[in-house]
Amino acid sequence: MRHGKKHNHLGRKKAHRDALLSNMASSLLIHKRIQTTVAKAKALRTYVEPLITKAKTDTTHSRRVVFSYLQNKESIQALFGEVATRTAERPGGYTRIIKLGDPRLGDAAEMCLMELVDFNDLYKTDGADKKGGKTRRSRGKKSEGAAQTDAPAAEAKTEEKPKAKAKEESKPKAKKEEKPKKDDKKGKKKK
Repeated sequence: MRHGKKHNHLGRKKAHRDALLSNMASSLLIHKRIQTTVAKAKALRTYVEPLITKAKTDTTHSRRVVFSYLQNKESIQALFGEVATRTAERPGGYTRIIKLGDPRLGDAAEMCLMELVDFNDLYKTDGADKKGGKTRRSRGKKSEGAAQTDAPAAEAKTEEKPKAKAKEESKPKAKKEEKPKKDDKKGKKKK
């Protein structure tokens, strides 16, 4: 049973694991994209995303808290400068893990590319930039203008349905072959 085992220890002691995650987080914040194993990337995601959230409030306290994790002045400047401004409106989910097809040659470990979401221009579309103001709440009632524009589209759909039914009815239906009824168990026919 694995009750209470939330963290992947990555085959290291605590001090070694903390140093590994700190260095990887610094590299991710400076370069915006790193290549690593999937297990390390998943562990790094839980390590670096709270730091990015903390960087949204640029205070001396938040800088000191983040510096206690990263201990690298260059990555702190990158985090509180460029990264914090781009992720200011995003409510979490700052990193993306893209699995690569080829495993590592030495030990066949599954490799991935980990990147900061807002720094990849390939996945951005014009609609994604215009979203703004979306919340996680359920939808409210539609406005009256939207309901009126939907009405002609609904009428057009209802006109198309009878035409489709008429086409189906004009086609001859295939008759099913009827199987002869079986007799009783002893071979006697029912009267």
